[in-house]
Parts: sequence; structure tokens; C-alpha cells
Amino acid sequence: MGKKERIVYRATSVLFALLLAGCTVSYKFNGASINYDIIKTISIDNFPNRALYQWGPMEAMFNNALSDIYVNQTKLQQVNRNGDLHLSGEITAYDQVNKSISSDGYSSMMQLRMTVKVSFENAKVPAENFERQFSASREFDASQQLNDVQDELVNQMIKEIVEQIFNATVANW
Repeated sequence: MGKKERIVYRATSVLFALLLAGCTVSYKFNGASINYDIIKTISIDNFPNRALYQWGPMEAMFNNALSDIYVNQTKLQQVNRNGDLHLSGEITAYDQVNKSISSDGYSSMMQLRMTVKVSFENAKVPAENFERQFSASREFDASQQLNDVQDELVNQMIKEIVEQIFNATVANW
């Protein structure tokens, strides 16, 4: 390789290295798209269980899961009141219904459903405020007792609803 070729090779290498140094790639695996220069805090009210059918642990399970997703997947500081983002609401429905009937006329599948009403306020961008319901359901074999599957199914529904709320509030989905 001649002197001229070495100079061109080195210049190209330096130029390529500078070009790579100037590029940044950013991935957000949690899906949150928050401008932390503007939004710094979140306040989450307790969501009471106002459903006609009550299952004792559900309210605490939901409130913990909702708080945890924002703590674990954002850099927002949780405050008791007046957060830049504010979530309030209630568990409005929790019930089970027959999903299908077998040939002998008895229920063969049951469906457990949960609905949560959410009010979201963004103090910095009020155009993003909303009031909406989020729901999830799970089916189980009617030969099983609800007490035997309730904990697992409620956990699954809570996870789904909390992810829906998270996506609607900070992931802009």
C-alpha cells in the first residue's frame, strides 16, 4: 500500500469513527415516552373496590401493582398529591358469568371479569387528560371452584389492566 493510499485509509477510518461517535441509539424497553425535563412526579390515589362482588385482597393487589409499574418502569417520583401526572379511579366491576353451556345443559366454562375506571390528569399537558374504563377477563373450567383459581386469575387480570393504564398514560399508545 502506497503513502497516498495509507493517508486515504486513515482519513476514512478517522471520519468513520467520528461519524459513529456522533450517533446515539436509544431503546426504551418499557415503552414509556416521558419527557423527564417536564414531567417529574406522579401521584396515584387509592383505587377503592366499588364492585358489587367483593374479594378482599383484590383492592390492595391492584393498588400495589399500579404503583409498582410506575416505580419500576419510569424515573417518576411518586408524591402523595399534586403530581405532574395524577391517577385516580375505582374498581367498578368484578364478576363471573357463564361462558358456555355443555350438551347436558350445565355450564362448562366460566368467565371472570374485572373493570377499572381511571381518571388521568397531566398537569403539564392537559390535552392528554382522560377518563376511561379498562377491563380484562379470564376463562376457567366450570368444574373448578372460583376459590381454587381466583388468586391466579385476578393477578393476571390486574397485570393486564395495569399495563393498559400504563400504556395509555405514559407510553402514548
